[in-house]
Amino acid sequence: MLKYILVLFMIAYTGSAFAQILNQNLGQGGTFDNRFQENVNDTLINKNAIKVSLSGKTKPTDYKVISYTRDTTFVDTTLTIDTHYRFNYTFKDQFGKMPFPNEGQTYNTLAYDFESTDLFPEIGATAKQFGYFTREDIDYYYVPTPTSQLTFRTVMEQGQIAEGLFAFNLSPQFSSSFTFKGTRSLGKYRHSLSDRGNFTYTLAYNTKDRRYYFRGHIEAQSHKNDENGGLPPESIENFESGSGNFQDRGRMEVNFEDATSKLRGNRYYFDHYYKLWQGNDTLSTRKVSHLSIGHVFEYDRQHFEYEQDAASELFGDAYIPTIKDDAEQSKLFNEVYVNLKSPFVLGDFKISISDLDYTYGYNRIIIREDDVIDAELSGNLVSLGAEWKTDLNRFNLQAKAASIITGNLNGYFLEGAATYKLDSLSTLYARASTNDRAPDFNYQLFQSDYKSYNWQHNFSNEAISTLQLGIRSPKWSDLDLSVNNIDNYLYFSNVGSEQSTPMQAGESVQYFKVKWRKEFRFGKFALDNTLIYQQVAGGEDFFQVPDLITRNTFYFSSSLFKGKPLYLQTGITFNYFTEYYMPVYNPVLGEFSVQTDQKFGGFPMFDFFINARIQRTRLYLLFEHFNSDFTGYNYYSAPTVPYRDSMLRFGLVWNFFI
Repeated sequence: MLKYILVLFMIAYTGSAFAQILNQNLGQGGTFDNRFQENVNDTLINKNAIKVSLSGKTKPTDYKVISYTRDTTFVDTTLTIDTHYRFNYTFKDQFGKMPFPNEGQTYNTLAYDFESTDLFPEIGATAKQFGYFTREDIDYYYVPTPTSQLTFRTVMEQGQIAEGLFAFNLSPQFSSSFTFKGTRSLGKYRHSLSDRGNFTYTLAYNTKDRRYYFRGHIEAQSHKNDENGGLPPESIENFESGSGNFQDRGRMEVNFEDATSKLRGNRYYFDHYYKLWQGNDTLSTRKVSHLSIGHVFEYDRQHFEYEQDAASELFGDAYIPTIKDDAEQSKLFNEVYVNLKSPFVLGDFKISISDLDYTYGYNRIIIREDDVIDAELSGNLVSLGAEWKTDLNRFNLQAKAASIITGNLNGYFLEGAATYKLDSLSTLYARASTNDRAPDFNYQLFQSDYKSYNWQHNFSNEAISTLQLGIRSPKWSDLDLSVNNIDNYLYFSNVGSEQSTPMQAGESVQYFKVKWRKEFRFGKFALDNTLIYQQVAGGEDFFQVPDLITRNTFYFSSSLFKGKPLYLQTGITFNYFTEYYMPVYNPVLGEFSVQTDQKFGGFPMFDFFINARIQRTRLYLLFEHFNSDFTGYNYYSAPTVPYRDSMLRFGLVWNFFI
């Protein structure tokens, strides 16, 4: 279905792309509108950007990328150590996460952050959410000429990661883009296929007088994984022995070969506002006062499915021989807000009221001897919120709060943050927040054809308080200190039970984390270091993390040959984390569960890479985990799930500016 949608949009917008090519004078004289980027932190300066030769006065920095929070960057054609770290199927730095053996599977979480605040519960299945795009992940593009980006990367076996982006403007007032991202990899182990697809369409519009602004997107995604339940004891012995007979991992038995999980979703979103009044400052479009009224709409629907041809004894008895579980969630969200920017409020002040209709559940009721499990949870929630932000000399201050005022669930959050600019490169920051939210729906209600995976609970809200202090400075270092207190912590546990069971802690958890990053440069050589140290008090039996996580990359980078047509980057990355009780993956739930039987970790992981940039093309060559054959076969992504063996991988990112 995603392929047909992509073809439809290709046909519909080919003509508009040519219209834009013929209208090159739209970018002349810097007349491009800043789109949906009022009141933003502009981060357009990047000395490593490739120079794009264009007619007239169009500049590379005119090719803008506008985030959900309206922060603005530009289309990135650089080759840095950070772009190397982000070159994976999620396109995010995966430090603090342990990948599974096949690309497109899940990650085991080594370190947590509690920076996001929200009022409403989600469907759950958190192990399947990596690579699933939320509305905060969607970028909007503003480009003077049609722009595209092609991304390709090899995978473990029979497949590839591929992404195509096409963005264009019909006029300075209307911009649009569509993206298709696909991941398919057979994997080295039996029945571990990953097959994922994401289609995104965005548009943004504003009137010439800049009084009305609109942006929106459509997102369709399907993430499918074959599930094999990991390795049985005999295969684990064969793996750890390093036997040459089983270097071909496809020879190893797995726990089952007939199960599939799938997370599917569709979202329709738009945000628009109208300025009832605005100042007449002709020198600045970003500092004028205004009063505006706006509206946000979102309809989101998700399915989490687990199917298995024959019930496995690993998950206990089943009601029927064939397993077919399907949890569905739908949300209809509307928000109306008023935004005032004025000296009278010392910055931007926004007040909002929102309405959420939600439904989560199944197509049946389960009646047992001692209880009845309902078919669904549904309700309507009304909330009030407020935000304020301002710039005072070198200070930036922000605060926001929201609370559910009516409905069958309750929750609230409070957050305040401050940054202080020491100089052009260094910033101090502090943040404090508290978030009280209802449990995800799969803790409250879950149904399965497996008898042990049926429950309905009335857990208390999980409450998280966070204090964060830090500094961002390429000159000195990046340092982040966070202290978190968690009350009524929710988790799935295998401790004392053969099956994963939802649990709520009766004691508070204190989670302390320090993250440090510093790059040392020696001419054309550099040593990039990232380290996390963390400790837990009050919940050591169920909140499990390694004490130390480190990533160290020693690399060389330089332009080569006369005229500098080639920029080369090559080096070695070392990853390591200390032993801890690593959570076990449960495919029926799409979640990780606590276990205290065996510790994992303490093994080194070395990667060798050669990256290059030729004009607007970036090439990536990675020899991943090349030490696997001579440092011992004790590397695991989760209990019974080995990490990746050594392999050679290739990829590229190619930008086109018409």
